[in-house]
Amino acid sequence: MSFRKTKKKLKALTKLPSIKTTFRWSWRILLLVFIIDIGYLIGIWPNWAIYKTGPIQQSNFIRDYISQHQHNNWPALRWQPISINRIPKHVARTFIIAEDARFYSHSGIDTEALKEVMEYNFSKNRFIYGGSTISQQTIKNMFLSPSRNPLRKWHEFVLTIAMENNLSKKRILELYLNIAEFGRGVYGINAAAKHYWGMSASQLSLQQAIELAASLPAPVKHNPHTRTKFFLKRVNKISRYF
Repeated sequence: MSFRKTKKKLKALTKLPSIKTTFRWSWRILLLVFIIDIGYLIGIWPNWAIYKTGPIQQSNFIRDYISQHQHNNWPALRWQPISINRIPKHVARTFIIAEDARFYSHSGIDTEALKEVMEYNFSKNRFIYGGSTISQQTIKNMFLSPSRNPLRKWHEFVLTIAMENNLSKKRILELYLNIAEFGRGVYGINAAAKHYWGMSASQLSLQQAIELAASLPAPVKHNPHTRTKFFLKRVNKISRYF
Protein backbone atom coordinates (compact mmCIF):
# COMPACT_ATOMS: atom_id res chain seq x y z
CA MET A 1 0.00 0.00 0.00
CA SER A 2 1.36 3.42 -0.98
CA PHE A 3 2.11 6.12 1.57
CA ARG A 4 -0.54 8.40 0.01
CA LYS A 5 -3.28 5.79 0.35
CA THR A 6 -2.28 5.02 3.92
CA LYS A 7 -2.35 8.72 4.77
CA LYS A 8 -5.83 9.07 3.27
CA LYS A 9 -7.14 6.12 5.26
CA LEU A 10 -5.71 7.48 8.52
CA LYS A 11 -7.20 10.89 7.78
CA ALA A 12 -10.59 9.35 7.06
CA LEU A 13 -10.38 7.27 10.23
CA THR A 14 -9.75 10.29 12.43
CA LYS A 15 -12.84 11.96 10.97
CA LEU A 16 -15.10 9.22 12.32
CA PRO A 17 -17.29 10.59 15.14
CA SER A 18 -16.40 7.78 17.58
CA ILE A 19 -12.64 8.29 17.15
CA LYS A 20 -12.90 12.05 17.52
CA THR A 21 -15.04 11.65 20.63
CA THR A 22 -12.56 9.19 22.15
CA PHE A 23 -9.65 11.56 21.56
CA ARG A 24 -11.61 14.48 22.98
CA TRP A 25 -12.52 12.58 26.18
CA SER A 26 -9.01 11.16 26.54
CA TRP A 27 -7.54 14.67 26.63
CA ARG A 28 -10.20 15.78 29.12
CA ILE A 29 -9.46 12.82 31.39
CA LEU A 30 -5.70 13.47 31.22
CA LEU A 31 -6.28 17.13 32.04
CA LEU A 32 -8.47 16.17 35.00
CA VAL A 33 -5.85 13.72 36.29
CA PHE A 34 -3.19 16.41 35.94
CA ILE A 35 -5.28 18.94 37.88
CA ILE A 36 -6.01 16.40 40.64
CA ASP A 37 -2.32 15.51 40.86
CA ILE A 38 -1.31 19.17 41.13
CA GLY A 39 -3.85 19.54 43.91
CA TYR A 40 -2.37 16.52 45.69
CA LEU A 41 1.16 17.94 45.46
CA ILE A 42 -0.05 21.28 46.81
CA GLY A 43 -1.70 19.44 49.69
CA ILE A 44 1.48 17.56 50.72
CA TRP A 45 3.93 20.35 49.82
CA PRO A 46 6.32 20.75 52.78
CA ASN A 47 7.08 23.95 54.61
CA TRP A 48 10.78 23.77 53.82
CA ALA A 49 11.63 26.25 56.58
CA ILE A 50 10.72 23.55 59.14
CA TYR A 51 13.15 21.09 57.56
CA LYS A 52 15.95 23.52 56.77
CA THR A 53 17.13 23.79 60.38
CA GLY A 54 16.09 22.73 63.85
CA PRO A 55 14.88 19.38 65.22
CA ILE A 56 14.52 16.40 62.88
CA GLN A 57 10.84 15.82 62.11
CA GLN A 58 9.24 12.38 62.16
CA SER A 59 8.96 10.83 58.72
CA ASN A 60 5.84 9.31 57.18
CA PHE A 61 7.40 5.88 57.68
CA ILE A 62 7.97 6.54 61.39
CA ARG A 63 4.42 7.82 61.88
CA ASP A 64 3.05 4.77 60.06
CA TYR A 65 5.12 2.48 62.27
CA ILE A 66 3.83 4.14 65.44
CA SER A 67 0.24 3.55 64.31
CA GLN A 68 0.88 -0.09 63.35
CA HIS A 69 3.34 -1.53 65.86
CA GLN A 70 0.82 -2.37 68.61
CA HIS A 71 -1.64 -3.91 66.16
CA ASN A 72 1.09 -6.08 64.61
CA ASN A 73 2.87 -6.88 67.91
CA TRP A 74 6.01 -5.16 66.66
CA PRO A 75 8.55 -3.73 69.11
CA ALA A 76 8.16 -0.13 70.22
CA LEU A 77 9.71 2.56 68.07
CA ARG A 78 13.42 3.20 68.59
CA TRP A 79 14.37 6.63 67.29
CA GLN A 80 16.85 9.09 68.83
CA PRO A 81 17.86 11.79 66.32
CA ILE A 82 21.45 12.98 66.44
CA SER A 83 23.12 16.07 64.98
CA ILE A 84 25.20 15.58 61.85
CA ASN A 85 28.02 17.32 63.73
CA ARG A 86 28.18 14.35 66.11
CA ILE A 87 28.25 11.74 63.36
CA PRO A 88 31.86 10.82 62.44
CA LYS A 89 32.91 11.68 58.89
CA HIS A 90 33.82 8.06 58.15
CA VAL A 91 30.25 7.03 59.00
CA ALA A 92 28.64 9.58 56.68
CA ARG A 93 31.17 8.72 53.96
CA THR A 94 30.27 5.01 54.24
CA PHE A 95 26.63 5.71 53.41
CA ILE A 96 27.49 8.03 50.55
CA ILE A 97 29.72 5.36 48.99
CA ALA A 98 27.16 2.62 49.54
CA GLU A 99 24.04 4.50 48.47
CA ASP A 100 24.91 7.52 46.35
CA ALA A 101 28.54 8.01 45.29
CA ARG A 102 27.69 11.17 43.30
CA PHE A 103 25.69 12.74 46.15
CA TYR A 104 27.68 15.99 46.18
CA SER A 105 27.81 16.38 42.40
CA HIS A 106 24.15 15.91 41.36
CA SER A 107 21.13 18.10 42.03
CA GLY A 108 18.98 15.41 43.59
CA ILE A 109 18.52 13.17 40.54
CA ASP A 110 21.46 11.08 39.35
CA THR A 111 20.90 11.00 35.58
CA GLU A 112 23.84 8.64 35.04
CA ALA A 113 22.38 6.10 37.45
CA LEU A 114 18.95 6.44 35.80
CA LYS A 115 20.50 5.79 32.40
CA GLU A 116 22.16 2.64 33.72
CA VAL A 117 18.88 1.41 35.19
CA MET A 118 16.99 2.03 31.93
CA GLU A 119 19.66 0.20 29.94
CA TYR A 120 19.33 -2.73 32.32
CA ASN A 121 15.54 -2.68 31.98
CA PHE A 122 15.73 -2.81 28.20
CA SER A 123 18.35 -5.58 28.22
CA LYS A 124 16.23 -7.73 30.57
CA ASN A 125 12.84 -6.81 29.05
CA ARG A 126 11.55 -5.81 32.46
CA PHE A 127 10.92 -2.65 34.43
CA ILE A 128 12.42 -2.04 37.84
CA TYR A 129 13.05 1.10 39.83
CA GLY A 130 16.56 1.88 40.87
CA GLY A 131 19.24 4.50 40.94
CA SER A 132 17.53 6.42 43.74
CA THR A 133 19.78 9.03 45.32
CA ILE A 134 20.07 9.80 49.02
CA SER A 135 17.90 12.86 48.34
CA GLN A 136 15.19 10.76 46.69
CA GLN A 137 15.25 8.21 49.51
CA THR A 138 14.93 11.03 52.03
CA ILE A 139 11.89 12.43 50.22
CA LYS A 140 10.26 9.00 49.97
CA ASN A 141 10.80 8.24 53.66
CA MET A 142 9.87 11.70 54.91
CA PHE A 143 6.80 12.54 52.82
CA LEU A 144 5.64 9.64 50.65
CA SER A 145 5.11 5.88 50.87
CA PRO A 146 6.91 2.65 49.87
CA SER A 147 4.59 2.30 46.86
CA ARG A 148 6.44 1.70 43.59
CA ASN A 149 3.82 3.07 41.21
CA PRO A 150 4.92 5.62 38.56
CA LEU A 151 2.81 8.43 40.04
CA ARG A 152 4.56 8.13 43.41
CA LYS A 153 7.90 8.17 41.60
CA TRP A 154 6.86 11.37 39.82
CA HIS A 155 5.99 13.00 43.16
CA GLU A 156 9.38 11.88 44.46
CA PHE A 157 11.17 13.56 41.53
CA VAL A 158 9.32 16.86 41.96
CA LEU A 159 9.82 17.01 45.73
CA THR A 160 13.47 15.99 45.45
CA ILE A 161 14.25 18.89 43.12
CA ALA A 162 12.41 21.26 45.46
CA MET A 163 14.29 19.96 48.49
CA GLU A 164 17.67 20.35 46.77
CA ASN A 165 16.77 23.98 46.06
CA ASN A 166 15.79 24.67 49.67
CA LEU A 167 18.10 22.57 51.85
CA SER A 168 21.87 22.16 51.97
CA LYS A 169 23.53 18.85 51.17
CA LYS A 170 24.67 18.63 54.78
CA ARG A 171 21.09 18.99 56.03
CA ILE A 172 19.75 16.45 53.53
CA LEU A 173 22.36 13.93 54.68
CA GLU A 174 21.45 14.68 58.31
CA LEU A 175 17.77 14.01 57.59
CA TYR A 176 18.58 10.82 55.70
CA LEU A 177 20.78 9.35 58.43
CA ASN A 178 18.17 10.15 61.08
CA ILE A 179 15.09 8.67 59.39
CA ALA A 180 16.45 5.66 57.47
CA GLU A 181 15.16 2.30 58.71
CA PHE A 182 17.75 -0.12 60.14
CA GLY A 183 15.53 -2.89 61.47
CA ARG A 184 12.02 -3.52 62.75
CA GLY A 185 11.13 -0.26 64.49
CA VAL A 186 14.74 0.98 64.42
CA TYR A 187 14.93 4.36 62.70
CA GLY A 188 17.98 6.55 62.36
CA ILE A 189 21.65 5.77 62.75
CA ASN A 190 21.76 6.63 66.46
CA ALA A 191 19.00 4.18 67.36
CA ALA A 192 20.68 1.59 65.13
CA ALA A 193 24.05 1.98 66.87
CA LYS A 194 22.36 1.57 70.27
CA HIS A 195 20.25 -1.38 69.12
CA TYR A 196 23.07 -3.41 67.55
CA TRP A 197 26.09 -2.44 69.67
CA GLY A 198 24.82 -0.48 72.67
CA MET A 199 26.62 2.73 71.73
CA SER A 200 25.99 6.17 70.27
CA ALA A 201 26.40 6.81 66.55
CA SER A 202 29.28 9.09 67.49
CA GLN A 203 31.23 6.00 68.62
CA LEU A 204 30.72 3.83 65.53
CA SER A 205 33.81 2.29 63.97
CA LEU A 206 34.30 2.08 60.22
CA GLN A 207 33.38 -1.63 60.21
CA GLN A 208 30.18 -0.98 62.16
CA ALA A 209 29.24 1.85 59.80
CA ILE A 210 29.80 -0.46 56.82
CA GLU A 211 27.53 -3.09 58.38
CA LEU A 212 24.75 -0.54 58.92
CA ALA A 213 25.07 0.67 55.33
CA ALA A 214 25.03 -2.95 54.14
CA SER A 215 21.65 -3.52 55.80
CA LEU A 216 19.99 -1.23 53.26
CA PRO A 217 17.62 -1.50 51.45
CA ALA A 218 16.07 -4.44 53.36
CA PRO A 219 17.16 -3.95 56.99
CA VAL A 220 14.45 -6.06 58.63
CA LYS A 221 15.79 -9.18 56.92
CA HIS A 222 19.43 -8.25 56.35
CA ASN A 223 21.21 -6.62 59.29
CA PRO A 224 24.14 -7.03 61.73
CA HIS A 225 22.10 -9.51 63.80
CA THR A 226 20.77 -11.77 61.03
CA ARG A 227 24.06 -11.68 59.07
CA THR A 228 22.45 -13.26 56.00
CA LYS A 229 24.42 -14.26 52.93
CA PHE A 230 23.13 -11.18 51.09
CA PHE A 231 24.17 -8.96 53.99
CA LEU A 232 27.72 -10.36 54.18
CA LYS A 233 28.12 -10.06 50.42
CA ARG A 234 27.11 -6.41 50.60
CA VAL A 235 29.50 -5.81 53.51
CA ASN A 236 32.35 -7.17 51.41
CA LYS A 237 31.33 -5.06 48.43
CA ILE A 238 31.29 -1.80 50.43
CA SER A 239 34.52 -2.70 52.25
CA ARG A 240 36.43 -2.73 48.95
CA TYR A 241 36.22 1.06 48.82
CA PHE A 242 38.07 1.48 52.12
